[in-house]
Amino acid sequence: MGDRLQGKVAIVTGAGSVGPGWGNGKAAAVLFAREGAKILATDINRDSAEETRQIILDEGGECTVHAGDVTQSNDVESMVKQCMESYGQIDVLHNNVGILSVGGPVEASEESWDRVTAVNVKSMFLTCKYVLPHMVTAGVGAIVNISSVTGIRWIGVPYISYSTSKAAIIQFTQSVAIEYARKNIRCNCVLPGLINTPMVHNSLAEFYAAGDIPKMIEMRDEQCPTGKMGNAWDVAHAALFLASDEARYITGTQLVVDGGLTCCSL
Repeated sequence: MGDRLQGKVAIVTGAGSVGPGWGNGKAAAVLFAREGAKILATDINRDSAEETRQIILDEGGECTVHAGDVTQSNDVESMVKQCMESYGQIDVLHNNVGILSVGGPVEASEESWDRVTAVNVKSMFLTCKYVLPHMVTAGVGAIVNISSVTGIRWIGVPYISYSTSKAAIIQFTQSVAIEYARKNIRCNCVLPGLINTPMVHNSLAEFYAAGDIPKMIEMRDEQCPTGKMGNAWDVAHAALFLASDEARYITGTQLVVDGGLTCCSL
């Protein structure tokens, strides 16, 4: 246990995991709690969020759960209200919710485009819409959004809705950062590279290796300069730094966590 977020309250969206193992949101929620934060863990799947909560409680931390869809205004408003009623403050907003759908501009369906952009971008608009007024009142706050290196470069997978949404998050982050800089509210984003998470297993195994997850992992490891993908904890530690007071003079930035991937040509 540490104290980098001692006395702070953090909303972590996407705090569950879509399968066995550690997703970015689950790891971040547990790590933030280990560093002293009280957590409002949000996920569309209550059982998944409850699993994260139980890990936090078993380690002596504090966590409550909100089950809801962060693409829906009413659910997000309810989430923020629950956090304020439970803890009386919101110091950190960590936006982890994200999905992907393989397909280029011809192959992708209109429905998949709408769904991916709603989950990945609209969700952050809504969480900021309802959280920022509380941060303004308090005179302090830190927002950490999860984008991706796919928002700044091609990495070999044709998923136009995903990469477009991740690029949008970068500019969204910068816009919030500059508008609220004089109000002592910081907004930054993390750009993970190739990360080994349950979402990747669920969404990309068919594209890479006809559903063979070990083979997909081998192929993605080989793409990395380090010879190995990162994991959810690598992303969570970057988010922790940006959420903490150690990053008090950092806002509007993109912290790349990719093992050197963006230094290389494909």
